[in-house]
Amino acid sequence: MAFITLTTDFGRKDHFVSAVKGAIYNLLPETTIVDISHEISPFNITETAYILKNAYRSFPKGSIHIIGVDSEMTPENKHIALLLDDHYFVCPNNGIMSLIASEINPTKIVEINIHDRVETSFSVLDVFVNVACHIARGGTLEVIGKPMTEIKKTVELQPQTISENKILGSVIYIDNYGNVITNITKELFNTVGKGRDCVISVGRYTFKKVHSKYSDIVNFELPTHQRNAPGTKMALFNSGNYLEIAIYKSNLQTVGGASTLLGLDYRSSISIEF
Repeated sequence: MAFITLTTDFGRKDHFVSAVKGAIYNLLPETTIVDISHEISPFNITETAYILKNAYRSFPKGSIHIIGVDSEMTPENKHIALLLDDHYFVCPNNGIMSLIASEINPTKIVEINIHDRVETSFSVLDVFVNVACHIARGGTLEVIGKPMTEIKKTVELQPQTISENKILGSVIYIDNYGNVITNITKELFNTVGKGRDCVISVGRYTFKKVHSKYSDIVNFELPTHQRNAPGTKMALFNSGNYLEIAIYKSNLQTVGGASTLLGLDYRSSISIEF
């Protein structure tokens, strides 16, 4: 039986997550449900895409990913199911999948058309659950939707190459530690930079070195009292290969993080000059 994952902006206070899980178990008692995140900022499709893009590949091929962010069906926000990278996604057609599929084209896309058979005011519970369970039983996409060739596009995850010497990007996500993730990938950085020195500017702060892991900021050959301490600001490429501005051993509840200490927020600008 395939894994079914849930990524939503429902939070944990209300009944929504439990209701969705209960509905899945009612249809498929033997399935395994995995929560990717329910703490997405409300209606934030860029944040959703960043989290899911970095999570789904860790699951087995054939896994089914339900996305419940900005999911109310409207004439401009239809529901789709698609096969991408041997994974299934059931979601609104609001641009999320164009961000996730920026490097890989979907193998198959359908516009879900079972709404006339399902009375609902809660699409994730009544429509997405039924579609996901249909796929988990081995059902085909054509049974629950009509074929499509394109999905709605958004380019918010894409930085701009201003010239052969400059990249302009922005903050797309702030993690649990207050680390600030930008939309500039390691691949783009290396392609434009060609090994040259650089100056990274974000807010009123600059960085001249990009690290590969957090502890790179510490010279462990120095005596403890001479090392960079927790609270040192740094730039690095994170595990998803995105450029990140961080505070070494940050904690939003105590010392703060890059977002609070450096005054950075979602959509803050960042530039790199080589």
